[in-house]
Amino acid sequence: MPMLDAAIEDVFSLVGTMFDHVDEQLADTVNALFTQDTQLAWRVRTADRTIDALELEIDQACETILEDKHPEGAHLRRVIAAMRINADLERIGDLSKNVAKRVGLLHTSRLWQSETQILDMADTVRVIVRQARNAFVECDRLKARQVLALDRRIDRAYRDIVDIIIGLCQAHPQEAPALVHLVALSKAMERIADHAKSIARSVVYYIEGVDIRHPRRGPQTMTSELTS
Repeated sequence: MPMLDAAIEDVFSLVGTMFDHVDEQLADTVNALFTQDTQLAWRVRTADRTIDALELEIDQACETILEDKHPEGAHLRRVIAAMRINADLERIGDLSKNVAKRVGLLHTSRLWQSETQILDMADTVRVIVRQARNAFVECDRLKARQVLALDRRIDRAYRDIVDIIIGLCQAHPQEAPALVHLVALSKAMERIADHAKSIARSVVYYIEGVDIRHPRRGPQTMTSELTS
């Protein structure tokens, strides 16, 4: 198994590199959002090519392992987890790029920074992605599970921001075009947090051998949902 272990470690090293690129891209995206720096936003958009190239390299490496090494048990879980995490990281990169595309469209509105919590939400999303990265690098299932709790904060923040934006559009209809873009930005941030949560679940999967993507529910819980 030494050759298989080495091949999987190489894949995990590539995933770690991809994490670094995604973390940097997200940081630049949030900074561009804070400052409305369109040049920085443009650099985020061009940097996404590196992440796309890494995604293909990792997928190809995993496919080679599956075809040539026929991993089983814990080895197979690690390969599957690497492929899942790879896909989630690529989507975080795409979402960061999409946020960057909208940065310059908010310059006409002065309400969005003072009246909404989008910047606080963006900072929290960065923390969640960094926590997911640490859980992966340190092989720490407890840190992975903490990501799941942090994601619930983002879900609440997203709902609050949408309510605030609806009120702002009603009070300041002239700002509606810029504020509509803000809804898309906050949704993108919420989706980034969802992908970080998915990464954390993959970490738990390859450490514990338990798939927690769809927690099992008992008959009583299911019955109460159907009748509510």
